[in-house]
Amino acid sequence: MAKPPAEVRFPGDRNRRRKVRVRGIKQASQEIQRRLEVNLDALLEDPEAFVPEIVGELGKISLFGSKDPMALTLREIAIVASKRNDVRWLRKRMAKKGGDTVCRALAGSLLASSEEDLSTVSVFKHPLYGNASFLRRGNGKQSHQVGIQNFTNPRLRLLVWDDHAKAGQYFFSWDGGFVWTGKNPDAPSEWIDWALENSSVDLSGKDTRWSSGLDEETVQEERISSQGWLRMRFQDGTTIGLSQSALARTTEPFVQSIAISMMPPNKLGEICELSWMWRPEGWPEDRPLPEEGTNSLEETLQAWLKMSLEDATLFRNCRSCILNSIEDGFVVGSHWFSEDDKDGFLKHMNGTEDERSAISFVVSSLGEGIHVRSDGVSLKVKEKVVRMEDSSCHPVLVALWPEYGMDILQELYGLSEEEAESVHARQSKRKQGFGAFLRELNESVSIAKRLDRLPWAESELPAPLSFADSLVRRAAEEGIAPTVTMARKGRGLESAMGWAWLVVHDRTESDAWRFDEESRDKGGDWVPALRALWDAAESLLLKDDLSAESEYRSAMKWLAESTGSGMDLRR
Repeated sequence: MAKPPAEVRFPGDRNRRRKVRVRGIKQASQEIQRRLEVNLDALLEDPEAFVPEIVGELGKISLFGSKDPMALTLREIAIVASKRNDVRWLRKRMAKKGGDTVCRALAGSLLASSEEDLSTVSVFKHPLYGNASFLRRGNGKQSHQVGIQNFTNPRLRLLVWDDHAKAGQYFFSWDGGFVWTGKNPDAPSEWIDWALENSSVDLSGKDTRWSSGLDEETVQEERISSQGWLRMRFQDGTTIGLSQSALARTTEPFVQSIAISMMPPNKLGEICELSWMWRPEGWPEDRPLPEEGTNSLEETLQAWLKMSLEDATLFRNCRSCILNSIEDGFVVGSHWFSEDDKDGFLKHMNGTEDERSAISFVVSSLGEGIHVRSDGVSLKVKEKVVRMEDSSCHPVLVALWPEYGMDILQELYGLSEEEAESVHARQSKRKQGFGAFLRELNESVSIAKRLDRLPWAESELPAPLSFADSLVRRAAEEGIAPTVTMARKGRGLESAMGWAWLVVHDRTESDAWRFDEESRDKGGDWVPALRALWDAAESLLLKDDLSAESEYRSAMKWLAESTGSGMDLRR
């Protein structure tokens, strides 16, 4: 029989101890042990220490029970309190599946208070209430045991009453007190003051409070501002103003920082009312905002109060509710212009005149409304309104280009369908800045239109007149410098015409060696006629002197005679 393989050992294995880690359990520090010991001793002395002050109206308990969960819980707490020293009874109660859930957790906590070893604790983790250590005993809910054993913590003790809150009851907790108000959300003024003092936004003032970016008069007089601000008014009359800059810098969501000290935390809207103090720039003061927008705004504010919307996005969403509900005129960014103020709308757009002209063309050609979003999406809307979330021309044209680019090129710049398709595809691929693109396009179209003033089309003239025509066209389009290289490369009669061109523009000093003697002699004879041709072309093409066309014809006829081209140029 084969021997089993020898066991493989590594250095240190003999002295290594295996450690078993249980998730959610840790060794408590001395500080945690002392805190739990103090709380559990106090709880054993007064088992009702975690119970809030009853300021609401309790339901009566009859032989048939009560529909008031708080009344039932208080009755059960009294029973558990009477048995707080009966370890055997507590052990059974904390494991009991039925009965009041709060009392099940209370029995487990009272049992823990009789123990001497508090070194091993459980860890409770919650996205709103953070982390807390506690002694887990029995079948009670962890959150309830955490709240009971940390009843001195204004926020954690609220966890005990989550089921009661779901039944429609309200709790308010602060450093100086803890109250139950029943089904009426009557927040104490002391709680409001404490919650605002400990919120994630620094507030100035007392009855009227304001954040950075605002002042007391603005909040008290409820002034509208261009940036907008949020007014929050509580039941006791305390009013606060929140600016966009203040909410943008919060480390903890503002609503959460307040609502976490009440139960249920998503009912902050029951004890305060919100108002959005803003209207679009240019919107008439005596004209109400669209009803659809105000309804959408209310939904947005309620979502924020329920902690479903981030502080940083609140103001943008509030503005969008109003702006996206406007059904007439022009909306640019956060500004509104009436349908009669198209010029004001275009002047407000950031960009070049060419870009504004292109946008103006598209707007004028619309048979319906349009909404150009900041993410580059262009949507048609049934209302006759122009909405542009971005006030810069370039991103707006990027969004409009796929659908309206061909119309811009053909109608505004006069390109043929074939030319427009080529330019449209090139711009779609290159994504050049529309300011530069339209400027270059405008210059190109302008030059093309100017060259159309010449009496003869390209390639219609014989050599060397055709070469002279090419030099004139390129000089008008690109300047003299590119024509110098062009003139050097001529052959035969074109070489002579090239020499004449260099003479006309005083560019012969370093180029004489490039031309043979015959080309220089012929070209020299053609200089007067070519100079007259260029002078006429300069006036006609670059100085917009349309009367110079006759001079151009005469100069070309003179050049034809000088070169002996034999072409009839009488027309």
